Amino acid sequence: MDHRTVNSSRLFATLLCAAALASCDKNAVQVLPTEPVVDSRVKFFHFAVGSPTVPTVNFYADSTKMTGVVPPATGTAYGAAANGGAYSSIAAGPYTLTGRISSGADINRPIATIDTTLATGKSYSFYMIGLYDAVGKIADAFVLEDNYPAQVDYAIAHVRFVHTIGNAAPLTLYAANTVTNDTLTVTGPVAYKSASGFIAVPEGVYNLFARYTDSTDNKITRDAVSFVGGHAYTVGARGNITVTSTTASTRPILDNTANR
Repeated sequence: MDHRTVNSSRLFATLLCAAALASCDKNAVQVLPTEPVVDSRVKFFHFAVGSPTVPTVNFYADSTKMTGVVPPATGTAYGAAANGGAYSSIAAGPYTLTGRISSGADINRPIATIDTTLATGKSYSFYMIGLYDAVGKIADAFVLEDNYPAQVDYAIAHVRFVHTIGNAAPLTLYAANTVTNDTLTVTGPVAYKSASGFIAVPEGVYNLFARYTDSTDNKITRDAVSFVGGHAYTVGARGNITVTSTTASTRPILDNTANR
């Protein structure tokens, strides 16, 4: 195995730890790792919307399968974060990251590819995004460094906004506190295939809405999202902006995934 590639037992341990942490509240005793962080970490998102469908995928770093390695070993479907939203550990270095069709006649065919270098001790998110081309069998993609603040403050959360809707104009994200009704502008306009930085937001429960620049119309909404102090979150806009159905899987949606 290439010296840079993921250790499968370490990945399994990472996923188990992530599941355990997800079940704990903020007041629980935190068990910190005793070993220094020497690897990089990567999350993988399948946000490439199709009409009507897009294939499930597995994500790879070079030839090493990074997702679908822990039973049940199934591909990641549209709208999901692979490995249950957990980071995958991998040695630092240059990689070609790909999303590959997970089954059928085109199994292992790459449909999204990014060349990038992962630095020691840093965390990243790989997004397969945009409008999937079912004829060419290709989707857009990009990688972000998850550079949330290392300092933990339990009075505030840190929130980032990522724009992955291929047919939408730049979006501004707002958050209205459900108790005080105070409304925050979480980010300024964010263009497709880009992201804001992590912004400090007071702990609370919020109704989220995204709008085009200089517009009062909500293009996407999501109610009752909890931002817990001491944690970092990425809110991702995904889907097809032209879909008006309130139930279609391809409608514009605000995804919320914890980074810490």
